[in-house]
Amino acid sequence: MDVADIPAVPEWLPDHLRADGIESLYPPQGQAVEAGVTEGENLVASVPTASGKTLVATLAMLASVERGGKALYIVPLRALASEKREEFEQFEQYGLDVGVSTGNYESEGGWLATKDIVVATSEKVDSLVRNDAPWLDDLTCVVSDEVHLVDDGQRGPTLEVTLAKLRQLNPDLQTVALSATIGNAEALAEWLDAALVDSDWRPIDLKKGVHYGQALHLEDGSQSELPVRNSEKPTAAIVRDTLEDEGSTLVFVNSRRNAEAAAGRLASTVEPHLTADERDQLAEVADEIREVSDTDTSDDLAEAVEGGAAFHHAGLASGHRSLVEEAFRDRLVKVVSATPTLAAGVNTPSRRVVVRDWRRYDGTAGGMQPLSVLEVHQMMGRAGRPGLDPYGEALLIANSHDELDELFERYVWADPEPVESKLAAEPALRTHILATVASGFANSREGLLEFLEGTLYASQTTERGRLERVMDDMIEYLERNEFMERDGGDLAATSLGHTVSRLYLDPMSAAEIIDGLRAWQRGDGRARADDGASAADRPAADAPAEGEEPPGFTTASDLAADAEDDEETERPDPTAMGLYHLVARTPDMYELYLRSGDEEEYQMLAFEREAEFLGSMPSEFDPAFEDWLSALKTARMLEDWASEVDEEVVTDRYGVGPGDVRGKVETAQWLLGAAESLAGELGLGLAPAIREARVRAEHGVREELTDLAGVRSVGRKRARRLFDAGIEDRADLREADKSVVLGALRGRERTAETVLENAGHRDPSMDGVDPDESARPDESDGGASGSGGGSAGADPDDEEDQSSLGDF
Repeated sequence: MDVADIPAVPEWLPDHLRADGIESLYPPQGQAVEAGVTEGENLVASVPTASGKTLVATLAMLASVERGGKALYIVPLRALASEKREEFEQFEQYGLDVGVSTGNYESEGGWLATKDIVVATSEKVDSLVRNDAPWLDDLTCVVSDEVHLVDDGQRGPTLEVTLAKLRQLNPDLQTVALSATIGNAEALAEWLDAALVDSDWRPIDLKKGVHYGQALHLEDGSQSELPVRNSEKPTAAIVRDTLEDEGSTLVFVNSRRNAEAAAGRLASTVEPHLTADERDQLAEVADEIREVSDTDTSDDLAEAVEGGAAFHHAGLASGHRSLVEEAFRDRLVKVVSATPTLAAGVNTPSRRVVVRDWRRYDGTAGGMQPLSVLEVHQMMGRAGRPGLDPYGEALLIANSHDELDELFERYVWADPEPVESKLAAEPALRTHILATVASGFANSREGLLEFLEGTLYASQTTERGRLERVMDDMIEYLERNEFMERDGGDLAATSLGHTVSRLYLDPMSAAEIIDGLRAWQRGDGRARADDGASAADRPAADAPAEGEEPPGFTTASDLAADAEDDEETERPDPTAMGLYHLVARTPDMYELYLRSGDEEEYQMLAFEREAEFLGSMPSEFDPAFEDWLSALKTARMLEDWASEVDEEVVTDRYGVGPGDVRGKVETAQWLLGAAESLAGELGLGLAPAIREARVRAEHGVREELTDLAGVRSVGRKRARRLFDAGIEDRADLREADKSVVLGALRGRERTAETVLENAGHRDPSMDGVDPDESARPDESDGGASGSGGGSAGADPDDEEDQSSLGDF
């Protein structure tokens, strides 16, 4: 189909597409247009990676906006949101406004009301629904990218329920769902009342196969020689062969450690193939990588990049990942070893894809388990860059003839598994039942069941009574924890339940936080049942006997009465460690694992600091004690960060990457903000202490720096340097002697001007100002010691490292 023949799109679009080299549509895109995607019809597009799914979505959204509507593009990852925003911003020259929103789950995003196209993660859209964002009523088109992730046990239920709610809010809403090829695309199309475009067409050929011995064995039965030389590993041989044909390679492995090790080894394979100019450019990229964070991970990545290789996993800081992806797309980095997270939609195609590891550790199964066909096919789909590569090739690696046969049967010739809803799991329903009632989508048991009957799960299950049974258990749990009230068949969220839903908390997390805060307020550890289980830990089915209060649960009215009795008793504020441990115990925080030898260390720490914990400590013989210690390890990491311990020390001490530190800090900020709101809701008087712990975590500073670090562009390191020079808060900074500021900031005039301007200084200009040498930090200042003092690390004073973690 010629682009001039696309109906109902803006008149400027055909010329815009031609300017990008697009004269006609790919066959799947043409099928989508014929199915009415530009005329408001629902569509499921199940087509391979690089076959033009995004353009299908773009046509639907632009046509919807042309009709006077508003479009929403839902992505599974924050990184994808940024990528899609940049892609859609090209249309702003024609008067369209594009907005992106991925964080702050307590906001209703009012500023997005003026945007024509909004890009957001599924969690953010769910939170917008919960916070009753009025502009959602104006939506005319919603696109769900990577819709096969409804199959994911963690994120799938949120996407599924969010799509169901948006369709209920707007009965005429156009829904466009995009996915790589899946086994039951017709089931998704039936659920969404959509036409289906199910195609295996690709703009360039994808050859799948297995490397075994000295040859490639391809799915069409052909073989070609690809020798493994001397002590070479098969992966290195494939990378070398690809480089000799001027191609790039993506290598998928099963762990972060393997990704890092593989990149280090493969750099020696790539380096001889680099030109002098490429080496110079890669050295510049490596310098940028080192500036993102002062950690061993950053140094290891930079070293690999200098050799033309890189690794990519969730432990990297976002700045690391962006630099790697850009250098790989620019063909500077020739090989990337990655964990499967890179296959989840980020635009990083290559000539060849090598799935080196087809098994990975599964804690629930207690050992190594094969990857799904869908996941391996997602990885394989990264092979082949339209316009750059003549073909794409995706290879697994076999170590025996039997394994060669197994890999063909298991992956190369196999169809992807069907996508199956995970909504009926208790954690998912617990959260979404409360949100559904609190946001007014159902106000009775029958209405709630009717809403759930409109989900993918209901359309797939053959066990009709299971959803209803789990729903009733969850209603009982929510009622018992005072998040929901029942009057006959009518359901209503309590004020506390509305708060929990608005804060985007798992109700079990809210129960754990409330339980701990109440225990501290009472001044004892009696917040738990006799068996040591908190309100959050008790299964929903453990209801109290008639007329009894739930064990370990105190109502708000009883608490108020207790407070009157105890008003003469002065309660100390909880410590930052105690609060960090409280939020680390919740289901919403992924705890750090206990490594070999950790258990004894953290048991000792637990007994030493027992008085700081909010709620009683389980018995060391309780099966829950190990999880409690894992939460303690997580809390200790947060405490180190908030005590200005250098980032390199933190990552080394806890065996994590800089991205993990920042992820834990962001989660702690959110949960502590929620705890602050809950404390206010319940009148507990603990909000100031919680707020201080939150701000310290946000900026990574001790108490005395919280005000100063909050000035934009200051952050933890510069705040410490300014404080040591006698500037103790933003008021001091606003009136500070400019020579002192310039000296404290190591003579960097632009930085000093920016900091003073952000603080509101009446004259931030550094023209003619000489730095006060007495205020200059000691050049030997390595920052924070392992015990937590001082500022963080000798650094290049780069902008990213100085930012508060809330910016990441």
